Amino acid sequence: MNVCRFALALTFVFSGTVKLIDPRGFQYKLEDYAGALGLSALLPMSLPLVLAVVVAMAEFIIGINLFFGIRRRLTSVASLVFMLVVTPLTLYVALTGAVADCGCFGDALVLGNWQTFWKNVILLAASVVAVCRPREMTRFISERNQWTISIYSVAFSLALALYCVYRLPVIDFRPYHVGVDLPRAIEEEWTGNAAEPKYADFSIDTPDGDDITISWLEQAGYKFLLVAPYLETADDGAVDDINNIHEYCVKEGYPFLCLTSSAADAIERWQDMTGAEYDFAFTDGTVLKTVIRSNPGLLLLNGGVIVKKWPNSALPDASSLTAPIEELKAGEPQHGGYLRGSLLLLLWFFVPLLVFALADRVWAGGKYLKSLRKQSINQQTNVGT
Repeated sequence: MNVCRFALALTFVFSGTVKLIDPRGFQYKLEDYAGALGLSALLPMSLPLVLAVVVAMAEFIIGINLFFGIRRRLTSVASLVFMLVVTPLTLYVALTGAVADCGCFGDALVLGNWQTFWKNVILLAASVVAVCRPREMTRFISERNQWTISIYSVAFSLALALYCVYRLPVIDFRPYHVGVDLPRAIEEEWTGNAAEPKYADFSIDTPDGDDITISWLEQAGYKFLLVAPYLETADDGAVDDINNIHEYCVKEGYPFLCLTSSAADAIERWQDMTGAEYDFAFTDGTVLKTVIRSNPGLLLLNGGVIVKKWPNSALPDASSLTAPIEELKAGEPQHGGYLRGSLLLLLWFFVPLLVFALADRVWAGGKYLKSLRKQSINQQTNVGT
């Protein structure tokens, strides 16, 4: 019983966590599902993102509750209902190939569609066992203090999702992460030396149709890349900052290029609306959504190496751009990587969770010893009488 419960708990926590880290990535996957099912026209624009956050939070909280044995019957039923929804859906995807991959573990772990389906069959069976025998789950937190873990899990998961929507994922599992040398990685794929293709669809094409991917990326020194997958839906709230950054680049001699998948008429509308004077080039929209989870978003490169990423909501302002980029805080390499992001998650969630659990065990142990002492005193009193 507990083997099934822990298998479910760890899978739900991992799946929920990677979706909370990258809610927009899961949003794009839900939009793919809606398109495959012919529902795209029926969904309000903001609904996929809301659903992405809600589903990720639900997975995470179900997993935490299963692990600690919180509300065992209700949590078991919730896990079964969840699996009854996603298992037929992944069977449909596996049979039709309507979506390239299910996205159940985001970009952290990509499974084939049939692998995903059989994984869900196993988890469905485990959830049936959990529903049938919930009282056999060992509790790791007393009933009196369960609310502490539940409320903290809800608050943390919501805060993490909102932060990663407003800013950028705290862990970047995608190929275009900070530190990658793009021209080198692309050329390795072209020469067949890469383990798996990750950059096959990345290209930079001029309006005249010329491919300048490698030549532009291999320019020495710093350069700025504005990424706007779809200008028609791009957030124009920071256009002044973008124009100021472009002016800074002109002054300091840094190349500045905007990548988009939008057509020429959309570019003209954007220029008329924002006063943009920078050059545009074309790249596949899906690729650009993978490069950065912001529309638009900004990349700083040194040579072909990605040094830093900024979302539309946190672009450097003009007052901070007063010297060559290498002398500014804005030009400092961005701290990132799996290790740092994982340590942050441990520090802000799992360490406090462990403290809560240990405090609860100390409280429960003290209460148990107190009851034993009271029982011993009662026995001595009965013997004396």
